[in-house]
Amino acid sequence: MTVRRLDAPQLRAAADELADLLTDTVEDGASIGFLAPLARTAAVDWWRERADAVAAGHLAVWAAPRDGRIIGTVSLAFPGKPNSRHRAELVKLMVHREARGEGLGRRLLTVAEDAAVAAGITLLHLDTETDSPAEHLYRSTGWTRAGVIPDYAASPDGVLRPTTLYYKRVGTGVDGQLGATDGPRR
Repeated sequence: MTVRRLDAPQLRAAADELADLLTDTVEDGASIGFLAPLARTAAVDWWRERADAVAAGHLAVWAAPRDGRIIGTVSLAFPGKPNSRHRAELVKLMVHREARGEGLGRRLLTVAEDAAVAAGITLLHLDTETDSPAEHLYRSTGWTRAGVIPDYAASPDGVLRPTTLYYKRVGTGVDGQLGATDGPRR
């Protein structure tokens, strides 16, 4: 399965396909920041708004196309503060319902982790709905559970649900220090 990183113009061009994936994911009940029903126009707008962050280097987005449509995506969000340039947040890992169970989620996760290492990132973190299917993926790929926050976010049907925080150390030479001008380059 091919997974490609999207630059800002490519993200804008793929916003319609990514919106289809986003609406499918929300319709299936995944708690990824949206309530159901998610209007397709709102999903398209949301993806287009991400293009500026991609252009600025604050967000990296990967897409997995198949048969003329995007069936999976994952992103890394990079903090802009000098004391946090060693870490990134894994966000919006999505796989279309029709493509689940084929290893695509694991592939997308590996691509994001490898890209983080290449960018000099040494710590990744994420949050996911507690007891969601995504938790199995993260645990099985070496992510460490940090804790649970009750009533953190509403599920697509509006019910407040807890979220579980995970982290993963990546790369080599993690010594716990960053110099005043050191830090990953993206």
